[in-house]
Amino acid sequence: MEPETSLDHEMVFLLKGQQASPFVLRARRSMDSAGAPWHLCYLGQPEMGDKNRHALVRNCVDIATSENLTDFLMEMGFRMDHEFVAKGHLFRKSIMQIVVYKIFRILVPGNTDSTEALSLSYLVELSVVAPAGQDMVSDDMRNFAEQLKPLVHLEKIDPKRLM
Repeated sequence: MEPETSLDHEMVFLLKGQQASPFVLRARRSMDSAGAPWHLCYLGQPEMGDKNRHALVRNCVDIATSENLTDFLMEMGFRMDHEFVAKGHLFRKSIMQIVVYKIFRILVPGNTDSTEALSLSYLVELSVVAPAGQDMVSDDMRNFAEQLKPLVHLEKIDPKRLM
């Protein structure tokens, strides 16, 4: 596993409507290479499957977009909730993607040169994109996470808790 450096700017957009919770879209762009496309990501609600499953499972749609993505989202009625810079390393093992990064708060909205670390800790995110019904993937994730103990503990995070 050779690591790749990762420096991304992410903006989280909300669309409030009649439903109890807002519709959330994430816009992310690499700051490592000039002209990198924006990626628009929708993460669905967690599946209420087997309680013994070791990983959170949800639908994901991730697409590359044009340069004017943020303007388009604002015209559609979305509002930016927050933005941050994620700086770290990306590893790949088979179909797993492991990202180890620090999150930086943007001090002046829209200015990614003006940041400060949110904490001294690093976030370790382990993700897999797989077809529906591939429950063995969560076992593979758990086995990989076991190798990182005692430094990293795999836990499911309730995304509603983060908002």
